[in-house]
Amino acid sequence: MPTMLGQNQYGKAENRVVRVTRDGDTHHIKDLNVSVALSGDMDEVHLSGSNANVLPTDTTKNTVFAFAKEHGIDSAEAFGIHLARHFVTSRQPVHRARIRIEEYAWERIPAGGADRGEHSFVRKGQETRTTEVAFDGERWQVISGLAGLVVLNSTDSEFWGFAKDGYTTLKETHDRILATEVNARWRFGWTGGEQDVPDWEESYAAVRGDLLGAFAETYSLSLQQTLFAMGSRVIDNSTGTAAIDEVRLSLPNKHHFLADLAPFGLKNDNEVYLAADRPYGLIEGTVLRDGAEAGIPVTD
Repeated sequence: MPTMLGQNQYGKAENRVVRVTRDGDTHHIKDLNVSVALSGDMDEVHLSGSNANVLPTDTTKNTVFAFAKEHGIDSAEAFGIHLARHFVTSRQPVHRARIRIEEYAWERIPAGGADRGEHSFVRKGQETRTTEVAFDGERWQVISGLAGLVVLNSTDSEFWGFAKDGYTTLKETHDRILATEVNARWRFGWTGGEQDVPDWEESYAAVRGDLLGAFAETYSLSLQQTLFAMGSRVIDNSTGTAAIDEVRLSLPNKHHFLADLAPFGLKNDNEVYLAADRPYGLIEGTVLRDGAEAGIPVTD
């Protein structure tokens, strides 16, 4: 039976690069995990084994580290754009480059004494910042995001009026803990050309703030309702070149069940909970700007 080659790509995955910028005794750190995927005129390497159009994955790794020196790392997005542009414009067989980056944030540890330099750091926060930059020689697509941001509301959440069948044992509640781990990706309307480049650092801080603000301020009747409020606030508050057209959210429901204290003669008035890590409800959804089409993959 005849066969034919379908979509394919190759590259070097998970290149861990740490860039230290020295401003006198004050140092700044960018800590990235960079994955490169290239596609284009690559049929022959699959069909005949010819490597004529194949840039070694080791070369893509070397490029990541060399660019960290040559261009610095102003932001994950800017670094990804430098890399994607290079691979597509320097190698004719490469028609598309996709750069995926995870960024691990660090914050400075205060050190006593005037002669102490500002060069000690501790890993910051729980979440990991992400970005995916794709370039086909004409148009850019930038999808930024974060993963692992754990949040909790100790009240202002209900869950009742849900469908029931013979297997339903969950009781309705009008006051519960709502907790989740926010995993979010957002796609910018920016595609390059004559458009000014967004301020990626400022945009990330704004989106993170909007996600947290919407979670905290939404009186929730369901995690789905909270998801929509979070995505909507991000889109509504993003403007100009940093306008966001699409937000994709994956929110595992980190269940907290009231502990049964009756055997001990104690009343549990929404005070003591059992935190269960699995199984968990998984709420996922996409929020779009009016008129925009979905572009973030539902599964990866």
